[in-house]
Amino acid sequence: MTLLSRARAAGRPILRPLLDFALPPRCPACGEIVSDPQAFCAACWQSIDFIGDPQCATCGMELPSHAMGDDARCGACLAEPPPFDRARFVMRYGDVERQLAHRLKYSRRVSLAAVMGTQMRRLLELPGDAPVEGFLEANAILVPVPLHRWRIWSRGFNQAALIARQLSRTTGIPVQTGLLRRTVNTPPLHSLAPRARHKALKGAFSLAKDASIHLTGKTVILIDDIWTTGATASACARILKRGGVARVEIICWTRAGEPGE
Repeated sequence: MTLLSRARAAGRPILRPLLDFALPPRCPACGEIVSDPQAFCAACWQSIDFIGDPQCATCGMELPSHAMGDDARCGACLAEPPPFDRARFVMRYGDVERQLAHRLKYSRRVSLAAVMGTQMRRLLELPGDAPVEGFLEANAILVPVPLHRWRIWSRGFNQAALIARQLSRTTGIPVQTGLLRRTVNTPPLHSLAPRARHKALKGAFSLAKDASIHLTGKTVILIDDIWTTGATASACARILKRGGVARVEIICWTRAGEPGE
């Protein structure tokens, strides 16, 4: 640790109370003053509908309470397994989730990516393995769902990439942002019928040149903020598997629709 780093570390306990007094931390959803940065107020926290077990081992859809074991799967995944290996979500889409997503994407509140990343970190657990370490041992990489370059030019950033970088900082899992690319500027998919979604996404994603060198045999953790129809994540998973990826995990902050819709 350098002398400057030591000075900064020593000064934090002194400066923190002053900063909290001048600029107190606030709930990322409603703006109410809270005790810690990235913490929700009691009212917003109680309104969040967290997704818990039991879940389908593949798509993450909740299963009846009598479902047993980590390998239990829903009927849809048994009948037609999706192209990804597992999908997990922190919470269902509601008022709090909508406010944070809109503020991040449209009001450029990029600090909210850290809030989402903090909540998503607990999803980094493989069945039977310790959190995070299981992915490090699996030679995993974080890959954000890409935006088309026109969308990045207009917005200024890819929110999924910001979340992925936050997760990388807290877990040590490396993030790769240039391997998977969006080559078609697709329309919003939530209002399209399933057949129209697949048609719109045909050829929408591609791998960078020589991407297979970095992907073959690895576990890819695909990062996104909102799961709406699952069509985008599935299209990404198919391309990644063709590039030699051994396993595709999908982690989203919130789920607006049921898997497979």
